[in-house]
Amino acid sequence: MFYNPAMAGDRDLAVAFIRAWGARVAPGRSGWDVTAATGVRGLRLLHETTAFDHVTLTEANLEAAGVLAQNAARYPGAVAARRDARILPDGGPFDYVDVDPYGTPAPFVNSALSAVRPGGVLAVTATDMMVLAGVQKGACERRYGARPLRGRLGPEGGLRILLAYLAREARTRHRAIRPLLCYTRDHHVRAYVEVSAEGEPSAEDPIQTVDSTTWSGPPLGEGGPFGPLWLGPLFDRGLVNALRVPSTAARPRETSRFVERLQEESAADCPFYYESNRLAGDLGLTRPPSLERLLLALRERGFRAARTHARPEGFRTDAPRPVLEELARTLSPTH
Repeated sequence: MFYNPAMAGDRDLAVAFIRAWGARVAPGRSGWDVTAATGVRGLRLLHETTAFDHVTLTEANLEAAGVLAQNAARYPGAVAARRDARILPDGGPFDYVDVDPYGTPAPFVNSALSAVRPGGVLAVTATDMMVLAGVQKGACERRYGARPLRGRLGPEGGLRILLAYLAREARTRHRAIRPLLCYTRDHHVRAYVEVSAEGEPSAEDPIQTVDSTTWSGPPLGEGGPFGPLWLGPLFDRGLVNALRVPSTAARPRETSRFVERLQEESAADCPFYYESNRLAGDLGLTRPPSLERLLLALRERGFRAARTHARPEGFRTDAPRPVLEELARTLSPTH
């Protein structure tokens, strides 16, 4: 219940992220693992990186908190407490706050945003994908104030709903978020965002509600409008390119492949993705174009284009849809 082996690769990536982020900031940082369970994530971040002087780990469940206290006692700088995660612990504000609950993070976002120091990082995991990815639309509207997508783009839609929710909650505290590393994976979405004092509003708000009938990107399906969604970047490309698989990784090959895909994808950081087989189906082509040839042709024409971590055959591009469709027709083996 409190240690999930399936999330080992995700925790490997967390170590890689903290090492890359820690190289950008001064040492001696503080962290708060909000829903720590038995402490595996927070203690790895403390022990396997040099970013933190101390990490506070809180857990409300009695049984898990007992194990957490025993585990934390082995690591200098770890402070464990049985505590409701909606109540701020001593030692704040923190440079890094991590919310990794079972289900929705929504009940803990208020305390997490209140606890993170301006310029610090908030990391949030959501596993309520039935809600975020469109199966339970009413619950999504109640919980996140958004109408979700459903289907193959639903998980990314859920990630962008979560980011929009975090951004709106931050604005109520006169703060702003900037995504550093955000992704969808297996049964969850995860976002690492920098939290800063709110500056001047940008010319184009990254939080938008999308009408599928006027949307010019990848087809979103029927049932809109969708959102509000975060339509800004998912990555800080410099930080993503600095990610390195730690030697302590529990799943080094899996983590390496995932990091490589994220690094490629960060060069074409556009909202949502296409798939060559679906593109062919929409255009009435009996055989899809080669993904490699399609990406090369797009780049040769000056557009950004890269594969995505979200789907094995998916790719992102900033090319207008008519240009992409014409290229797909030209490059299809049936042309």
